[in-house]
Amino acid sequence: MRPYIICHMMASLDGRIDCEMTEQIDDTNLYYEALAQLGCPSTLEGKTTLAMHYAQTGEFQQQRPHEDAGQQLYKAVEAASYAIGVDTRGTLLWDDNTTEIFGRPLLMILSEQASQEYLDYLKSKHISYITTGCNGIDLPSAMETLRAVFSIERLAVVGGGNINGSMLDLDLIDEVSMMYGYGIDGRGGMAAAFDGRPMDRKPVRLTFKSVEEQDGIVWMRYQVVNS
Repeated sequence: MRPYIICHMMASLDGRIDCEMTEQIDDTNLYYEALAQLGCPSTLEGKTTLAMHYAQTGEFQQQRPHEDAGQQLYKAVEAASYAIGVDTRGTLLWDDNTTEIFGRPLLMILSEQASQEYLDYLKSKHISYITTGCNGIDLPSAMETLRAVFSIERLAVVGGGNINGSMLDLDLIDEVSMMYGYGIDGRGGMAAAFDGRPMDRKPVRLTFKSVEEQDGIVWMRYQVVNS
């Protein structure tokens, strides 16, 4: 069993989700107020978002020969909620107190190809981790571990487009919560709310749940019709 998963995003009217751009549309207070209403104290973000806003500059440099970590689990602390990140091979660098940065403990999901040395590094920073999947991260397995070991029952996926698209492809998104600001991006190459799905994929069906408008921001919620 996995958590109930909601993808919650703020986008321009053309569906782009670059944070620096959407912050120019709105101060994002409404976004976080809506997130609180969704009842998902734990959130998940992709590597690009983490590198842009939270991690230190640069990448982890190995000092020892690479040794695949294999399937592992480390729970640094028991908590009511976690900030969850995805870093397939383990390259992000972190401050000593990530709990202060995120406002709750950090939990990283990696593939089994991440190095043992990098896991030792995370442990030295008191960062929890899950490694699963030989060829990339096994996201369904990771979601089950979040529920079984970390007691996460509701999870909000809050960026970016590629992790959203991957989880949608794997039928891991139960609900889509989209907030559209009063602006258009239009820049070439910018990520959409859901991105990177293979060209042979069919559109994902949704059923309407609700719509609200506040101060020019439109908030729409849809249930995903999983196959």
